[in-house]
Amino acid sequence: MTNQTIFKLKVRQITSTCNFELSWGDGLVIDVNVNYPFSLTQSYENWHRAYLDYYVRLRGKKGISGTGSAPRDFHKQLVETEAQLLHEFQQWLLSPELVSINRAISKAVSQTSEKQLVEIFLTCTPIEIARLPWESWDIYFDTDSDSPKKIRIARSPANISNEVMHPVRRKIRVLVILGDDSGLDLEGDKQAVKSLNSIVDVKFVGWNRKTDTTNFDANALKHQIIKAISDDRGWDILFFAGHSNETQLTGGELGIAPGVALSMQEIEGSLKIARKRGLQFAIFNSCNGINIAEFLINLGLSQVAVMREPIHDKVAPIFLVKFLQSLAEYKDVHTALLDASQLLKEDEKRLSYPSAYLVPSLFRHPEAELFQIQPFNITSRIKRWLPTKLEAKWLGGLLLLSLLPPVQSLLLEPRILVQAIYRQITFQKPVDVETDLLVVQIDQESIDADSYPNKNQIYPIDYSYLAALVNRLSLLDARIIGIDFILDDTKQPNNSLKLRQSVQNAVKKNTWFIFATEEGEKTPRSWVSKDIADSKWGLSGEISSDDWYVELLPINDKNIDIYPFSYMLALATIFNKDSTDSSPTPSLPRKIQLQTEAIEHLNNYKNPNKTIEILRQNNFIKQWLKPVIDFSISPDKAYTNVSACKLLGDCDGKGDIPQNLRNKTILIIPGGYKGAGLKGKNEDNFPIPLSVAFWRGWGNGTMPGGEAHAYIFHHLMKPRLVVPVPDVWMIFLVAPLAKFISLTLIENPYAHKKIIKIVSANTIIFLLITLQIYISTSILIPCFLPSILVCKYIHFAIRRQSDE
Repeated sequence: MTNQTIFKLKVRQITSTCNFELSWGDGLVIDVNVNYPFSLTQSYENWHRAYLDYYVRLRGKKGISGTGSAPRDFHKQLVETEAQLLHEFQQWLLSPELVSINRAISKAVSQTSEKQLVEIFLTCTPIEIARLPWESWDIYFDTDSDSPKKIRIARSPANISNEVMHPVRRKIRVLVILGDDSGLDLEGDKQAVKSLNSIVDVKFVGWNRKTDTTNFDANALKHQIIKAISDDRGWDILFFAGHSNETQLTGGELGIAPGVALSMQEIEGSLKIARKRGLQFAIFNSCNGINIAEFLINLGLSQVAVMREPIHDKVAPIFLVKFLQSLAEYKDVHTALLDASQLLKEDEKRLSYPSAYLVPSLFRHPEAELFQIQPFNITSRIKRWLPTKLEAKWLGGLLLLSLLPPVQSLLLEPRILVQAIYRQITFQKPVDVETDLLVVQIDQESIDADSYPNKNQIYPIDYSYLAALVNRLSLLDARIIGIDFILDDTKQPNNSLKLRQSVQNAVKKNTWFIFATEEGEKTPRSWVSKDIADSKWGLSGEISSDDWYVELLPINDKNIDIYPFSYMLALATIFNKDSTDSSPTPSLPRKIQLQTEAIEHLNNYKNPNKTIEILRQNNFIKQWLKPVIDFSISPDKAYTNVSACKLLGDCDGKGDIPQNLRNKTILIIPGGYKGAGLKGKNEDNFPIPLSVAFWRGWGNGTMPGGEAHAYIFHHLMKPRLVVPVPDVWMIFLVAPLAKFISLTLIENPYAHKKIIKIVSANTIIFLLITLQIYISTSILIPCFLPSILVCKYIHFAIRRQSDE
């Protein structure tokens, strides 16, 4: 109503006086009294009698029948009484007492722009005053002749007990109630409504002469109509065709079948339900509808179109067709009613159906927007699904967040923690089997033990201590030893010589060594000092961490000079278990590098298992869906920890040492001692992942980087690579679902609690399914950001409904 000037005019007859009260703007009021000419009542009654005499076949007045063609004197009599009624009515409204009201309205019209309207909400009491043709009021103007077109008179009841409900945004739904058709032909009404099928959904209920004449049950028909009105999906338009009549106490009544009437009071409950579910507009193409309209507006409907008088059987379809055509052109109901009334006022129609244009009236709730059908074509449907400004901001923001690596890492840890808890409470921890990997940790206890030779040589580690560990492992028949230390220190010549001798002795026993390298700014560091080992003796692998992701080969794997450390550890394990003579074997002396031979053999491997397939493919997909380290598996199920000093028999440290290590892969790592790293700055002590902290009872706050290699080794050997679906993918997938939920909430404003309960229950089920999918298929489906998107869409939908 922003482009309208609104007046409220109350007309009350008290004996021989009528009180006119006009209010508008900020408390502006004109209150005048004018004598009521009882000759006007006589003129109305003369016209009414002539009207009934002319229209011998009436809709809503059973017992009167005829051909529809009237004697000429009846036509003349109706035309003359109409002219007399309108003349006397206009003369009364031009009374000197009403000049101030006419001037106030005239002034408002003169101040309106071309597209603005002046709306007059008219309330008349008693009903005898309401029956007068107020829509024909030619208010006096001092402006141009187009001014009357800017005025629209709508009626409003004296009592309104309920607020209007905001319309539900959906494809318009129309309930058509077909009533008693005695003496009527409702086929034209049905066809007129069906013409809207392309833009609205229509349902017909009610009396059917063809099927309901035998074994007719009046109560069953009433229940059918009541149930249809209160349908769960709701209605936007209620249409009734048939006989109707005024009643003082029950709000009017509808003739729903021959001899059967349904009062408005009887269907009040179902109408209230329909109103809550979106019912906005009702049209009664039947007779004497003033009481019905006032009852429905009082109930909270936005607008009701009725016929104040009986309407001829041939006039009703003409009016209805034009009215519905205007609605189909997306005009509001008031404009549509004026269009239909204007059609009846044209000379051709007026000649056949005099006075018919005076009968239609629109009753409006003063606080309601005018109802009109909104386009529901492909374009409008697409537009409905587009995000609103707020939704677009959140969607764009979450998409941006999902692309930021720090945010991904921040969300990954709690997600895997939840997965670990789920494993625990559902008893889905891996079965108790002996692990393939023995992790020898040089921990603080080992550094403090007597077996550690030089307490001043910690950063980097004392190579003679590593030599002692290699000797002990070789004695226990270990065949694969990975050393997670960068062995390039040239300041320990004697210790380097000891370690070289230990490595050389082990290689002579065909022991695999995997030495650590670290990528520099431009080129990789030397894989190991030449004072310790020859590059032909073993394998080398990159140990740099990647924020708890599994490091795989790059997409273009040709001429790769450096491989991930865990990758090479797994490769050595596979070849060590291979009993065929063709597998490469560490030995002395060697002509070519062991690493070159191993990679060539891998690429030519016959009958590869899944681990081999993972190791030798370039993993194009997994480069884009980068696997994560599955910390939801308890560390003790992935590898076995043992203190270095316990291996040397110098302490009672953690872990148990097998009697024979021939079938074990050994990984020597810094075990979390203070300052672990090349420079003594804790480079190798990382914040413990939440999942690992959960499994370890939330104790120590750090985890050695070498344990990440142990996890990756476990994943490669199983093989089990957990692939995360990118958050950005899930947000794009969930966005349409979130919009669907939002539209459902908007279209069902009084089912919010039910819808939210359903969404919440399904969200919990979905979360549980994603947790199980993680375990069963090794696919990590992100939930946090998509869930935020759904919650925000729901929040915006509810807030939008609340604001409206």
